[in-house]
Amino acid sequence: ADFVLVWETVPWELSGQQDSRENGDMQERSATIHRTWRKKFLDELHTAGIRMEKHMTRVEKKVVHYLLLSAPWSVLCYYAEELQLRVPLQALPRQTSNWSASVLRQLGIPNLMAQEVPNLPLDYYTCPFKANKLRWFLGSDEQDTFFSTTQRHQILYKILATTQYGHCRDREVGVDRLLSENVFTAAFPLHEARPCRPPGPYKLRPEELAAGSLSPRQVLFQYWASWWKWSKYQPLDHIRKYFGEKVAFYFAWLGFYTGWLLPAAVVGMVVFITGIFLMFNDVPSQEVCGSEEKYWMCPLCKTCPYWQLSKICSTFMTGRLFDHGGTIFFSIFMSLWAVLFLEFWKRTNASLAHHWDCSEFEDIEEQPRPQFTAVAPMTIINPITGAEEPYFPKHRRIHRILAGSMVIIMMIAMVMMFLVSIILYRAVVAILLSSSGYFWFVASASRIASITGSVVNLIFILILSKIYISLAHFLTKWEMHRTQTKYEDAFTFKVFIFQFVTFYSSPVYIAFFKGKFVGYPGNYRSFLGVRNEECSPGGCFIELAQELLVIMVGKQIINNVQEVAIPKLKCWWHKHKLLSGKKPGKEEESVLVEQAPWVMDHQLLVFEGLFNEYLEMVLQFGFITIFVAACPLAPLFALLNNWVEIRLDAHKFICDYRRPVAERAQGIGIWFSILEAITHLAVISNAFLIAFTSDFLPRMYYGYVHDSSLRGYVNFTLAYAPWDFVLQSNTTCRYRAFRDRDGNLTLTYWQLLAIRLGFVIVFEHVVFFTGRVIAWLVPDIPESVEVKVKRERYLAKEALAENKV
Repeated sequence: ADFVLVWETVPWELSGQQDSRENGDMQERSATIHRTWRKKFLDELHTAGIRMEKHMTRVEKKVVHYLLLSAPWSVLCYYAEELQLRVPLQALPRQTSNWSASVLRQLGIPNLMAQEVPNLPLDYYTCPFKANKLRWFLGSDEQDTFFSTTQRHQILYKILATTQYGHCRDREVGVDRLLSENVFTAAFPLHEARPCRPPGPYKLRPEELAAGSLSPRQVLFQYWASWWKWSKYQPLDHIRKYFGEKVAFYFAWLGFYTGWLLPAAVVGMVVFITGIFLMFNDVPSQEVCGSEEKYWMCPLCKTCPYWQLSKICSTFMTGRLFDHGGTIFFSIFMSLWAVLFLEFWKRTNASLAHHWDCSEFEDIEEQPRPQFTAVAPMTIINPITGAEEPYFPKHRRIHRILAGSMVIIMMIAMVMMFLVSIILYRAVVAILLSSSGYFWFVASASRIASITGSVVNLIFILILSKIYISLAHFLTKWEMHRTQTKYEDAFTFKVFIFQFVTFYSSPVYIAFFKGKFVGYPGNYRSFLGVRNEECSPGGCFIELAQELLVIMVGKQIINNVQEVAIPKLKCWWHKHKLLSGKKPGKEEESVLVEQAPWVMDHQLLVFEGLFNEYLEMVLQFGFITIFVAACPLAPLFALLNNWVEIRLDAHKFICDYRRPVAERAQGIGIWFSILEAITHLAVISNAFLIAFTSDFLPRMYYGYVHDSSLRGYVNFTLAYAPWDFVLQSNTTCRYRAFRDRDGNLTLTYWQLLAIRLGFVIVFEHVVFFTGRVIAWLVPDIPESVEVKVKRERYLAKEALAENKV
């Protein structure tokens, strides 16, 4: 059997025990409709030539029906040609695909990441299947093994998704609709059991390991999902053979990204350690700590007291950890790292796409989505293939996309409103704590307000994301996209834009807006009656680093706990519901039924796609590139998280999820374009961070114009309160700004502004130019792959030539 359909019924002797007659009548009517639809659907499958085998298990209050489906050879051949499935022409010698393996071999260094994985899938030259050219294909005399398991799953899913069970105008077509109506409770391909003892588990005994007769699932469990293999290469060909190209591309990209994080994490660590040494030898920090009562600072709110600058000694020194010359080097390094990472991923992607026979998939071979086929209002001749296929008018789709965009804009406006409320919350909490009279609260008011604000923000982000994702699913279905790739790209784009705004709005506000529109003593600016937020006395850079750590590390910890706990709890609950009511007696039969592979697979969780996995990683990529100037340790946290993430995801796919229907793909889809956009944004963001948020340029200016040892720098950055403010309060105080005693901006301010803008322009041009040179020097498709593609086309032409004798 290749595919399983599951549904539940209530035995007639129990169906009378209802709560009320009215409720019972409704349930009876619903059950009758479901029975009619199910019978029609199964009759249509039978007519289509699908072989069926039925099994049942009795649970206390219901009967669970399992229908095992498989397609005979003639049906497989018909649909393989329609779906343009690629089949082998000629076997190829194995080539190593890991660039690090070849580099280490050339250097003569032993490769600790290599591992010998049994049953390595062969490599082939392939071309699309043609039934009348069957004898030219490799292995065509072996009907049972000619089509791979994943190809048989694709064929059966195509049949199930396009089979009609009612009126076409009511869209009563396909298994997905029946699942949503609860006519069937599940439809899934079977996980592969062990070849020697049918319903074998995926876990192994030591003697079985030595035997070498492992099923593909057991190989993956042992050599991929095992925690002991954390330092080894992933067996990507095995993953592709078992789960299909789309899942394999995700793991290939995740492994590639994690490998590239290693140099970034090492350089980030060096920059951070340099910051520790600089912190203790920093002249301005020593001036602040030793100032005692020299600098009396102006109050932070109307009822707040005056305070001494020396009180922020520790905060000011901590700020130097992240804000020094090494940060500039690291920002440039990470911007170029991101460009190089994407250029080399393009090459790896091209090699894998050819190696897995999907380099032309999206352009030529991709079929319309079964759900689109089922509900499209008209048909049209495809200009590429010349075949008639379902069609949805382009102008109607554009209208729907525009309407959906309005909904997205409304949701983003909601996020902005929440951001404003967080800003007001921080300002109000800071004022309340500052005027509380308790010394500890007064001293830490800004920090407490900031940390609690970050935590509230994180909780809100996680809640709102759940609501928005279901809304995006609905809108994308309504837009009627023709292919699965276009459908997923549209959905991904919607959700990413929203998540980008939710996750990054708060750090962007702290980095570029907070403390920039405060005013000065006697003329403070306010928003909705609350005085505009100032940066904490240690500066906004330290706040930004703290916000990043709370959101990035907090999100990673929450995600990893969820990924470990939630699938286990869901599996336990699902199993409990299915098995809690087993009828007593016939113990042996019950044990046998429990061990049946279709029953065991039914107890697993439904695979819900790769979207959440990609989203988590791409948001992380944004944190380590866009705001890297504020937190050099971000790549290290990302690296540690990803080592755990690869094995967690592998374990979920092997042990916790039902087997997904294998989907073909040409790469990581729209996620690559999103990564490119983030890389460009990162260069601009880091330029502005260093120029306007960091103290780097004011220090450079002071060292060049006044004193290279930075003595007197603290006094240089502090302005005196204006005369009218001093007359009102009878006290002179200082505040951070470049203003004179009348509150006007000084010449120094304008000179610094010119230097800052000049720095932004130079930084961007240098990084973008270097990135362009790198992109030009590194070809997108390796030369060896281009040769292989030409060779494959030649072989296909030879094999399928019409005049072949």
